Amino acid sequence: MVTTATTDSQPGERCENCNAMTPHDVAIEIVTESEENSNAAFSREPYRVTECQQCSTTTKQRANNRQ
Repeated sequence: MVTTATTDSQPGERCENCNAMTPHDVAIEIVTESEENSNAAFSREPYRVTECQQCSTTTKQRANNRQ
């Protein structure tokens, strides 16, 4: 798993729960989207997982769907 830490020069990102710019922990996870055993190896997708350091709200977004 790859993680990044927010530094003092980075303002963070918007937290939907806090409704403010807050520091977040960010990780990339590989998620298997298919529950069928025969297709599971072909249905893995990267997800960007963020956790607000202020309120601990976690969000998960498919990485290749980001805008």
